[in-house]
Amino acid sequence: MKKTILFLIILSSIQQIACAQSAKPGNSNFIFKSDSVHVVPDDAGLKTKLLPSMIVPAALIIYGVTTIGNHGLYSSRQARTEILKLTNGKGSKIDDYLQFSPYVEFAALLALKVKCKNDVLNTALLIAKSEIIMNAIVFPMKYITHEERPYSYAQGLKGVPLSVREKDAQAFVSLPSGHTANAFCAATIVYREFRYKSPWYGIGAYALATSVAAFRMINDQHWESDVLIGAGIGMLSTNIVYATHIHRWGRKEVCFIPATDGVYNGFVLNCKF
Repeated sequence: MKKTILFLIILSSIQQIACAQSAKPGNSNFIFKSDSVHVVPDDAGLKTKLLPSMIVPAALIIYGVTTIGNHGLYSSRQARTEILKLTNGKGSKIDDYLQFSPYVEFAALLALKVKCKNDVLNTALLIAKSEIIMNAIVFPMKYITHEERPYSYAQGLKGVPLSVREKDAQAFVSLPSGHTANAFCAATIVYREFRYKSPWYGIGAYALATSVAAFRMINDQHWESDVLIGAGIGMLSTNIVYATHIHRWGRKEVCFIPATDGVYNGFVLNCKF
């Protein structure tokens, strides 16, 4: 009995060494991971740090706030006037669909066998948490700020009474732009997942998100301040999630070590969660 207990203690102490050695060519031990999807380790210089990742979205939000109404170096009212003069108010409803285009890019890259940074389960969790945080900020903020949309504001200039404009349920939920926030949230996910391969994947996603912001202004649905703040919120939500997410799910490692006490042969099982 004492011999058996001593043997188990010794085996337990060498499990980690055996698991590390098992990956070497020619080693008879067997090791496998439960998730075969390629995973880039956080020590590859790609880990999201909270404070640095907040700089760009915070700058967009702060600058957007300064442009509300007729304020700032290039105010929202001034931007609207020049955009409508340039486009003659001819927009498109494509922004309703284009807001999801970064996710389409994400799916296309996976279909082309370009592997993302995280495994499938962790990526799904990151996307879900980013969308939840983004929407939890955007929609309450719309009703708190009660900002009037550009087209409704223009009706007021034409003499349409405020009481009439307020009957439009969507007329006073302008700030921030939900379409823009969603697009930049998705674009940041693409950037975070594929930047280890090439920065151009993220650049392409951000270009799609920027086109959503442009169409929201061309369609006279949002002010410059709305889309800037929306973009900042979308990026911020995703960056917070990536900086705080604990990469545990789906990262199990199982190691079988051949063992014998001279009488019985078998394996010692080591699981890492």
